[in-house]
Amino acid sequence: MKIAFPKELNPKESRIALIPQTVEKYKKLGAEVVIEKNYGKVLNIKDKEYLDAGATIESDRGSLISNADIVLRVNKIPEDEISLLKKDAIHVSFLDPFREKPLVKSLVSSGVTSLSLEMLPRSTIAQKMDALSSQANLAGYVAVITAASMSQKILPMMTTPAGTISPVKVFVIGAGVAGLQAIATAKRLGARVEAFDTRPVVEEQVKSLGAKFIKVDLGDTGQTKDGYAKALTEEQIKIQREAMKKVCSESDIVITTAQLFGRKAPIIVTKDMVQGMKEGSIIIDMAVESGGNVEGSQADKTVEINGVKIVGQLNLPGKVAYNASQMLSANLYNLVHHFWDKEKKLFLVDLEDDLLKGCVITHKNQIQNKMIKEFFTKDN
Repeated sequence: MKIAFPKELNPKESRIALIPQTVEKYKKLGAEVVIEKNYGKVLNIKDKEYLDAGATIESDRGSLISNADIVLRVNKIPEDEISLLKKDAIHVSFLDPFREKPLVKSLVSSGVTSLSLEMLPRSTIAQKMDALSSQANLAGYVAVITAASMSQKILPMMTTPAGTISPVKVFVIGAGVAGLQAIATAKRLGARVEAFDTRPVVEEQVKSLGAKFIKVDLGDTGQTKDGYAKALTEEQIKIQREAMKKVCSESDIVITTAQLFGRKAPIIVTKDMVQGMKEGSIIIDMAVESGGNVEGSQADKTVEINGVKIVGQLNLPGKVAYNASQMLSANLYNLVHHFWDKEKKLFLVDLEDDLLKGCVITHKNQIQNKMIKEFFTKDN
């Protein structure tokens, strides 16, 4: 099978889906690896490094895509490139299927088998191919580094001849993969860290990282079977906001990470909560791409309200693009390897498999994913 890696078209995307070190692994499977010319230029990786690893170079993007059996990339396929794919081709990327109805319909019409990296079930066996978690991990790190670089204060306590400097107070809202990494990074930099999550089950993890867990009695909460936080009722949201308002007012840095799978992110930090914070404080809204957790935050902008900066930076993993690409390259290879038939030397699409049942969106001119099918039906 021919596996193709086209360049990312988004000028703001600095990540790639293949690094040279992974090419040899694909070759050992018996696959042919083809990359678009200057594929790694964004990371200063020369074509020769890919050639030396066993890949071939294609300068014609259309030819690259139309001759591929499998196309792997970071972001969703542009709609005008779907017609270039073979009818039975396999396309794997972050697809954002809940918000891309026209794109999904086009993939259905084309007969392409599309896999969405976001939809891969979070199970033990899927950990090595879980690109969503690997990128969220890096995003949590970058969020803290970004806040630290913008703050007028240093994060750690420091004893100097001029006196003792108190550590800054960091409040992390949401203790999923990104939140836990944000907590760990802030602690390593010497900050005093507090965290909140609607799932009581994560309290132990938060404490194990040296942070204080803020307890709020919200009644019945919990998480989905995939480990995502469940949506709160209006009453629970009100109780949560009141409890967090005081913590936010005492914090120098607030990082919000709360997202609901397939839905708009909930507003957690309201404008009056922002106005109650100290001037010079920083808020990093990590959920800005799916609507934002902070009232007033804007995608790819820093908004200032009463001296408080609200940062809505998109693609945080892209700020550490080399490591993000290393992880993506490994995640994608592990996905292909897991479903690779060594004898036939091809990727087997077995829709009885629980992992593929979760992440295959379209196959044989139909929407295969039950959740997406129901979501689109409801949307109509």
